[in-house]
Amino acid sequence: MNNLIWLLRASKWARNPPSARMVKLVLLVLILAVVIVAMDWLGLWPDWARMERGRMPRIPNSP
Repeated sequence: MNNLIWLLRASKWARNPPSARMVKLVLLVLILAVVIVAMDWLGLWPDWARMERGRMPRIPNSP
């Protein structure tokens, strides 16, 4: 069933493709993500921008 949903989505995109501006925006975001990952992998990402590897914060239960 999931394949049918993707097929319908692809046909919708074929009939109504995204604008050039939207394609440029998506490519810019992907390039930015790759640059950030590469900087972190090379050790060039600043320490203040790193996430601490700890427990996930808990959301308090409301009474």
